[in-house]
Amino acid sequence: MPDIKHFDPDDALERAERLFWQHGAAKASIQAVTVATGLNRSSLYATFGGKRELYLAALRRYVHHRARPAQRRLADDVRGLPAIREFFGALITARCSGEHAGWGCMLVNAHTDADHTDPEIRTLLDEHHRQLRDAMHTALQTAREQGQLPPEFPVGVAAEGLVLLAYGVNVRSRNGADADSLLSTVNATLGLLGAACG
Repeated sequence: MPDIKHFDPDDALERAERLFWQHGAAKASIQAVTVATGLNRSSLYATFGGKRELYLAALRRYVHHRARPAQRRLADDVRGLPAIREFFGALITARCSGEHAGWGCMLVNAHTDADHTDPEIRTLLDEHHRQLRDAMHTALQTAREQGQLPPEFPVGVAAEGLVLLAYGVNVRSRNGADADSLLSTVNATLGLLGAACG
């Protein structure tokens, strides 16, 4: 007879995601994972494989449920610069208040984790970077088309810069920076984009 699982794999994966997000893969022992998920090692390994496979699955879940929806909202927004401001405002709110305050971004955290050189993890992180950069590029191009930015504005370079700004917000918030200081930095940076129209 087939093995019958007496637990919800997605619920267990969500719990693992929260553990890895808050503490990082390197600091989360397999014992911590079993405690967080409520599963014994045999069930954990039989369902997800080893810790590496579980971490990859958790990263992919984070991308699907958290990163991609925010990127789509930004890319689909037709307001240009206001859409970018709203993206950063929502990012700062998420990073500095509520249940996940001080956790940063699981994907940005992964860049500094011990496993960041793993080829599959590296591919996932590079893909996330590209998708966020493309969303920023789309919003900036919309802003340029609407006259919010001059025709010669370097959309590609600015999109990459805004992605790095988002990374900085995530890192600084994880290290305890407050929302007001982060928002001030973001507003000053975005103000430079607006100044390009002057």
